[in-house]
Amino acid sequence: MAQKLKQDIHIGNNIRKLRKQARLTQEQVTAHLQLQGIEISRSSYSQIECGTYNIRISELIALADLFQVDYNAFFENLNLPCFTK
Repeated sequence: MAQKLKQDIHIGNNIRKLRKQARLTQEQVTAHLQLQGIEISRSSYSQIECGTYNIRISELIALADLFQVDYNAFFENLNLPCFTK
């Protein structure tokens, strides 16, 4: 029997919102990331925004720098599960 995988929380919508606020295209964002030494295609970046590609920490750091935001901006308005001890 195949097990159904639970969808994880993704920050793609927030990344898309930040990109649009910065008035940048996906192509411009990927060009910036590539200049920072991050190997990413526009297709992979699009998958980040769609939530089908797990973003790497190096990409997140570069995006925070590009969008000039605090890391908390990536996690705003997410329905995060409560973790208890």
